[in-house]
Amino acid sequence: MSTYDILVVGGAGIDTIVRVPALQLPVADSVHVLPIHDYVAHTGNGVALGCHALGLRCKFIDFIGNDAQGAAILQRYTEAKLDFSHLVEPSGTRRSVNLVDPQGRRLSLYDGRHPADLRMPAAFYLPYLGPARHAHFSIMAWVGDLYDDALACGTTVSTDLHDWDGVNPHHKVFALRSDLVFLSTAALKERRDEVMRAIVAGGRAQAVVAMAGADGAYLLERGSDAVRHFPCAQLDLPVVDTNGAGDSFVAAFLHAWLGGDGLDAAMRRGAIAGAYACAQHGTHERFIEQDELHDLYQDCTSL
Repeated sequence: MSTYDILVVGGAGIDTIVRVPALQLPVADSVHVLPIHDYVAHTGNGVALGCHALGLRCKFIDFIGNDAQGAAILQRYTEAKLDFSHLVEPSGTRRSVNLVDPQGRRLSLYDGRHPADLRMPAAFYLPYLGPARHAHFSIMAWVGDLYDDALACGTTVSTDLHDWDGVNPHHKVFALRSDLVFLSTAALKERRDEVMRAIVAGGRAQAVVAMAGADGAYLLERGSDAVRHFPCAQLDLPVVDTNGAGDSFVAAFLHAWLGGDGLDAAMRRGAIAGAYACAQHGTHERFIEQDELHDLYQDCTSL
């Protein structure tokens, strides 16, 4: 019996959300904006809290700083009862400033800050990686070193490449060594299908999911050349902020996939969770729970 359903590795930080009139800012000394707020956020945080809210036994590990931002992360996880273990990184906690326009679109200014040669000791992560049914790897450089151990432990791995252009070599180890690969279509455009097929052909992915926001998502399964489209879920909720929508999609997809529901159901549940996240202000402040997801899934599939 595995100790954890999912181990999330890397990706905790702080988002500063600035609501702006438009993402293209005027050339000016100052621009008046609505109140600015800080949120515990980033991709690993979203997947971990999303899986936790859906009832999965989730463990989260990462580096954070001994600073105010790190303290805010620890407080949030204590309140949420999320099982989190960390090592202290002297360079501090990762941060980003996210500009959000009135339509909920965002531009993220990311401060990764951790040194390029940072590595997590195997003695720290192996006690969590070995007992996990599945691991989700954030795309920090040091996380890529865990693939050999995941393979040796028999632990399947997923990753989110975010807005990969299909070329940047940093992402390739994650693209080609993961069992499930998520990415955004933002930088792919007409190369979407080509890149998805290259991930399957060159790596071990059983499925590649390309998320396209309001345009839905695309699925390519190993053994099939067909890239299938799944529409965005139509919920009776306003779109106020797209921060964290992709992470919520991933969490609900993994919940369904680990539950044996199949890829089609996982895609539809992911779409519902992603749309639900867009109706929440801030990053990762409110996650869909299992009963809500079940009810919305029943509503959507009965239409």
